Amino acid sequence: MLQVTRIKRKTGFTLVELLLYLGIASLVISAVSIFVYLVLQTRARAQVTAEVEQQGAQVMQIISQSARNAQTVNFPNQGDTDVYLDLKVPAPNNPTVFDLSSGAIRIKEGAGTATLLTSSRVTASSLTFRNLSKAVRIQFTLTYSSSSAQATYSFSKTFYGSAMLRTP
Repeated sequence: MLQVTRIKRKTGFTLVELLLYLGIASLVISAVSIFVYLVLQTRARAQVTAEVEQQGAQVMQIISQSARNAQTVNFPNQGDTDVYLDLKVPAPNNPTVFDLSSGAIRIKEGAGTATLLTSSRVTASSLTFRNLSKAVRIQFTLTYSSSSAQATYSFSKTFYGSAMLRTP
């Protein structure tokens, strides 16, 4: 009589297969980690750039609007360049003064206290005003300043602008 022997197959993974799967999984996880890191770096750079651009545009708009509404420029004298701007404006905001103090651009209206126009996240420098008779040329630089140890990106931009006085 014939006896049929059954070959019993073992189920499961071999050591080689297991090592192959672990290697592939490690590569996939590494690739995803690098991708996420690069996306976060790009996001941080975009936020820094947007912060500087937004604050620069806002400061330029405030200074330009004040200069347009001014009756005259008290300081700097005609043809001169200086680090602060003194405008004669209608009461109760007369005079309106713009200056740079401790890395921040400030405005002082009338007898009130000076108000910061820039936040602590950016540092202002190179603020200059040039009196061109019936116009004022404005220039300043804003630099992103991070207080964290993980500052991965710095950004600086110089803003230029001018405003005509609305004098009769």
